[in-house]
Amino acid sequence: NDPPKCSATGVGSTGYDVPRLLEEAFGFKFKVISGYPGGADQDLAMERNEVQCRAFTIDAFFGREPFPGWVKKGFIRVWLQTEQKRNPKLPDVPTIYELMDQYKVSESKRRLVTTYLGIWGFGSRPILSTPGLPAERLNILREAFAKMFKDPEFEEELRKRKWEVKPVSGEELQALAKEVVNQPADVAAALKRILGQ
Repeated sequence: NDPPKCSATGVGSTGYDVPRLLEEAFGFKFKVISGYPGGADQDLAMERNEVQCRAFTIDAFFGREPFPGWVKKGFIRVWLQTEQKRNPKLPDVPTIYELMDQYKVSESKRRLVTTYLGIWGFGSRPILSTPGLPAERLNILREAFAKMFKDPEFEEELRKRKWEVKPVSGEELQALAKEVVNQPADVAAALKRILGQ
């Protein structure tokens, strides 16, 4: 059997990287077809059966058609999510971590998955500062950032825009950065293969 074809815009996109990650971690086989200009072109490719799989964010999946319509029609099936815990909107879809447990994935492959997904754990808009920022000032900035997400006006604005925001604390991001950077050579080499470098 030929491996399923997955669409991607190009190297470094989720559509390209996630199938490569699944190949490295589980031995799955995919053929990644890259070069699609954007999401709408990938949607058409799915409808035409040019491709059979696609990786993208849950926000995008629930944020626009045709995905909710495809789910209602039974046109697609979500078979994996990369969060550590199942998203409440996809309670029956296993996480990659559950599958690693189920298939007894080796420790080095688990580190690879955690490292790759840790990169995405920084979110789409991490906020950084320069080295040497005094600890007191850092704490003030982190506290202000956390308070913003509890502000009723800000919460109302998020609701109006239908934005699903999941802020990650500075402490968590700092720990994640240390974990992602400090990897053995075999994990770093596999990550380079996935990212097409």
